[in-house]
Amino acid sequence: MSGQRDVVIAGGGMAGISLALQLGQVLPASTRICLVEGFALPPASASVPDYHPSFDARSTALSYSSQRIYQDMGVWPALQRWLCPIDTIHVSSRGHFGSTELRASDHAWPALGHVVENPWLGRALLHTLQQQGRVELLNPATVVAATPVAGGVDLRLEGAAPAALRTSLLVLADGTESGLRKSLGVVAEEKNYRQHALVCNVAFAEPHRGCAYERFTAQGPLALLPLLPVSGAEHRSGLVWTLPPEQAALLQACSEEEFQRALQQRFGYRLGRVTQVGERHSYPLSLRHCEEQVRAGIVVMGNAAHTLHPVAGQGFNLALRDIAALGSVLAAAADAGVAPGSLPVLQRYWQRQRRDQQKTIQFSDRLPALFMQSSPLVGLARDLALSGLDWVAPLKRAFVRHAAGIQAMEGADG
Repeated sequence: MSGQRDVVIAGGGMAGISLALQLGQVLPASTRICLVEGFALPPASASVPDYHPSFDARSTALSYSSQRIYQDMGVWPALQRWLCPIDTIHVSSRGHFGSTELRASDHAWPALGHVVENPWLGRALLHTLQQQGRVELLNPATVVAATPVAGGVDLRLEGAAPAALRTSLLVLADGTESGLRKSLGVVAEEKNYRQHALVCNVAFAEPHRGCAYERFTAQGPLALLPLLPVSGAEHRSGLVWTLPPEQAALLQACSEEEFQRALQQRFGYRLGRVTQVGERHSYPLSLRHCEEQVRAGIVVMGNAAHTLHPVAGQGFNLALRDIAALGSVLAAAADAGVAPGSLPVLQRYWQRQRRDQQKTIQFSDRLPALFMQSSPLVGLARDLALSGLDWVAPLKRAFVRHAAGIQAMEGADG
């Protein structure tokens, strides 16, 4: 072998870089950590790179628990300039009386979450990682084969990297269609929702005032996330609209005027008139989840481990909680002198996160289906429950703490 590493992370997307940051911070300085990414990364810079927000940039909603994780990593200061706080979440059901508002002030939090444009999130993560200087970056390079051996995993690489490495722990963070996961025979169970998510950024006549909207319809949920203003679009929001595939295709291809009318009819006038629509994209929705996520020397993370319905924006936030948990377990193992690829160590991580994953997946999977039920009795019970959140304060607090990931983190800490 041409090299030995303690941890190799295959995939340098947002989850892979976040994990590299976490491990670089919590593991001993002697731990050899390597991140392998297929795209060429920009060179390290002493200063935070410039960023100019774009009307059409895709965004990620970071929950309150994700804020705490990134604060612990030291990433938050680099992100703050481009964060749009979510102060309120308005939840409603089209054609029904049930609705509620979830407010950060009710929990003495500065915000329920924050929305950040993906290009800036990626740049801030990479800049922080390069400044930390603890992780070896191999790019552009790809792990093309992984073979478990006694005490670790043998890797074959292509690109700007050694042809072969051996590592105690290989982390698969190479996305939903992970080729390494498939080659190792790790099964991802899939549930096809037979729906598409139509995503774009839109502008309205009235300010969002930090309010996110989750509007449930008989066809699926429609979400609007508050975004920072850009030149020519002061009142900007990110739209995620769940639709049957044929309707998503029609709305993606129709004129801007037709799209504005359709959105206005579905969402209403809470933010006034729709004034601008950006580039529209759509993609099929499915739930993918690996019940087996750890083996001796191997962990599956991020979208390679679970891809969720976009309702409530739980997917990446769950991945960050996985990352924080794995870092904590590996740090304890390092203190005890145990190798990071030890199966009992990795099983402790999986036991710690399994319940959080199950609850979050069930929440994201069942919520849209509940609001698509046509039964009048189910609809009445659902509307009463939604309205009841405003009347039963402990229930509302528990709902918000679950959505924010706080309960999961406190359970793990305990």
